[in-house]
Amino acid sequence: MKNESSDEFYKRLKEELLRTSAWPSDYLYKFIVPTDPSKIKTIQRIFDNTGAVIESRKSSKGKYTSLSVTVNLANPDAVISYYKEVAQVEGVISL
Repeated sequence: MKNESSDEFYKRLKEELLRTSAWPSDYLYKFIVPTDPSKIKTIQRIFDNTGAVIESRKSSKGKYTSLSVTVNLANPDAVISYYKEVAQVEGVISL
């Protein structure tokens, strides 16, 4: 299912990344996900074998977990590709 607003978002993100970064570059993703080990594991698996550094921190009540993922990527298309893959995980919020 295509979402025009997300297409527009990714187009603007790509333009911004091309303008502000030299590639390849480290990119920091921040995600908020319900504290569910299978959802966290799914996101970690997406970044397997990329050399990504993943830090997680539970919210004060433990209901949510924030994930910070730093990974070196070749270009803005790679950044967007990972955003789209993580977006398939139910309940995830990309910051």
